[in-house]
Amino acid sequence: MSNISRRKFIASSMLGIMSTALVPKIGFTENFNNTNNLKGEINKMAFEWKFNSRPYSDEEAKSLLKDVISPETSDWHYNTHHKGYVTFLNNIEKELEAADRAKANGNYSQVGELKRRLTWNHGGTVLHDVYWEVLGGDGDASKGADIKASIENEFGSFDKWKEDFKATATAAKLSGWGVLVYDMLYSKRLLNVLVDEHHYGAIWGGIPLIACDVFEHAYYHKDGPGRVKYIDNFINNLNWGRINDRFVKFVK
Repeated sequence: MSNISRRKFIASSMLGIMSTALVPKIGFTENFNNTNNLKGEINKMAFEWKFNSRPYSDEEAKSLLKDVISPETSDWHYNTHHKGYVTFLNNIEKELEAADRAKANGNYSQVGELKRRLTWNHGGTVLHDVYWEVLGGDGDASKGADIKASIENEFGSFDKWKEDFKATATAAKLSGWGVLVYDMLYSKRLLNVLVDEHHYGAIWGGIPLIACDVFEHAYYHKDGPGRVKYIDNFINNLNWGRINDRFVKFVK
């Protein structure tokens, strides 16, 4: 082999070696840095559920909601109970990442219990978001013209709706909700739905427009076992302007 050919051969070989060394830095290290990615999977951080703010401050809540719940309840119901659902949603998300799906079983499995508790805490979070959003008003339904007209059309009159909503919330178990929903996926109607705990009785595609928490912790500190009195006060404290905004946003 001539000196010129030898030099060309060595130069070509060195370029090949350098190219091979550079390729992982360009792309392969990102794509093959763990066994999951060898299967074409993408690493993701656990989803973070957010603790949503109320449309009023904690101090304002003590005054705005005083006819419905005690000032103490307005604090710990939101900052302890409600916040707790969000905290556990995030804990569950992290535990689900490591749960062994191969051990799923109808009698008992870790993944089954985590899935079950995810929906329970999710329901509690969503319903509490609506609960706080619709409170803090003067109960004047004329401030929600669109939703009031739809209620009257569906129930015959506003008083008929109120009578049915009160009965629905009163009839829930000692831990439950009365919820006005828009049945988006099926009948396109407004329905008063009785929900035990956070999910038993909820309907698929039902968008909650008003949610009345009738868990005993919501009213016992102020009204003791007086659930009906609490529901009356809840209705009289509704902010129909914000309820109308929900209706326009999700329904109209």
